[in-house]
Amino acid sequence: MIKKVVIFAAGRGTRMLDLAKDKPKHLIEVNNKPFLYYLLDNLKQAGFSEIIMVVGYKPEFMTDFVKNFHKDIDIKIINQFDILGEDEYGTACPLKCVKDLIGDESFLAINGDNLYSVEDLRRFNIDDKYNYIAGLPHECPEKYGVLQAGDDNFLESVVEKPEKPISNLINTGLYKFTPGVFNYLSKITLSPRGEHELTDVVNLLAKEKKVKTMKLKGIWLDFGKPDDVKKVEEYLNAKKNN
Repeated sequence: MIKKVVIFAAGRGTRMLDLAKDKPKHLIEVNNKPFLYYLLDNLKQAGFSEIIMVVGYKPEFMTDFVKNFHKDIDIKIINQFDILGEDEYGTACPLKCVKDLIGDESFLAINGDNLYSVEDLRRFNIDDKYNYIAGLPHECPEKYGVLQAGDDNFLESVVEKPEKPISNLINTGLYKFTPGVFNYLSKITLSPRGEHELTDVVNLLAKEKKVKTMKLKGIWLDFGKPDDVKKVEEYLNAKKNN
């Protein structure tokens, strides 16, 4: 059984505009609780007991959040900026910060500004030799990273925002990794936008037939723009009333 989850929560969230002006976007409130509260609650219900939260922007707010919410969950806070500095940026950076804490265990890696169903989080508790990436069919795949997979569900590649997607399956930012992933972090170079991209690591693993795709069955809610606050609120209210 997998116990550990790494949450990527270092970014500022500029697309949230003034809502993230004085705090990380992950702590913007929805129904009087920070968004991150709901992600952690679902992880707890799914059976994950050890959380490693990689933070950066205004880390003191994350520390206060942990003190005030989910005292029943083991949450370790790692400051990415203290380890790598503020000039090194990208979705692969959080993994660079947690190798020693993970050790030789498999783990989940998850975007701190996304919400997934308890069911899907449980389905990702797969303690085998493969890595997994969560996909979801989308009507506008060209706006996202697109997953190209074979009939055997092995990932062939992740292509970022392709003009002509060859599939409608998009990357939702939920991964299961084996500890072998850390061996690939030093093999990637800066992307065209000057960042260390996690999908570049995944693509290296995919070339060696080490990554499988899994389609989400439940919800996936992105929390990146002001309009998303209302969408998450509506989902939570509907869930409460069912």
